[in-house]
Amino acid sequence: MSDEGMAQVGKGYRKGPVLLRGKQIPAETTDQRLLDHQPDTAWVHSDPWRVMRIQSEFVEGFGALAEVGPAVSVFGSARTQRDHADYAAAEKVGRGLVENGFAVITGGGPGVMEAANKGARQAGGLSIGLGIELPFEQGMNEWVDLGVNFRYFFARKTMFVKYASGFVVLPGGFGTFDELFEALTLVQTHKVTEFPIVLIGSDYWTGLLDWLASSVVERGMIHAKDLDLFTIVDDPAEAVEIVTAHYAGQHASEGQPLADTPLADTVG
Repeated sequence: MSDEGMAQVGKGYRKGPVLLRGKQIPAETTDQRLLDHQPDTAWVHSDPWRVMRIQSEFVEGFGALAEVGPAVSVFGSARTQRDHADYAAAEKVGRGLVENGFAVITGGGPGVMEAANKGARQAGGLSIGLGIELPFEQGMNEWVDLGVNFRYFFARKTMFVKYASGFVVLPGGFGTFDELFEALTLVQTHKVTEFPIVLIGSDYWTGLLDWLASSVVERGMIHAKDLDLFTIVDDPAEAVEIVTAHYAGQHASEGQPLADTPLADTVG
């Protein structure tokens, strides 16, 4: 186990509602066991019970989040330090979203997630964390008001999309990329109602945009118009403004008077 992993062991390892510490911490996660190829046929008998566990995660997630109201999912690296500019930007995003009537949803961990939850909590809004079982427990950050822990990534990812009116994405690694491209694919294929996806940090994201606009578009893998599915900004306030304006405009286009929307007082 890495030094980072050893540092986290004392916090405990959550396996659904069960807390494990010390030698009780398993060597593999529930997701690993689900995706592992089984050479024998024992899975025929065990997998039906696993389906019930998966079902329970969806039921618990739906039950916990169904009444949170308008919310925005914020993504970014768990490795971002508290003195980094990205941490400060995430705090501003969390605060700005709450001030505009949104709850804030993150993965519940440290780094950018912690910062967004902190900004939301300090602004007096609802701060939500959707945790995941990992080989070493990173723990739910202290700024989460409503936390739900998941065993399965796909159940957790459903909650990020189902209860969000938009995505704000700060610099991050593979996990952040996964959530970003999942959202882009769902919007591109019209599997979800179109909603804004805003990336913060042009110095970080412009290289990705250039690659998509050249190699990917030029080979015909996506259409040039697909680049309009997301927006890159540098100012956290601008990211909040884009999400807020889109939400208000969507409700107005559905025939609901703007004055009746939760964000009416904050949109010019």
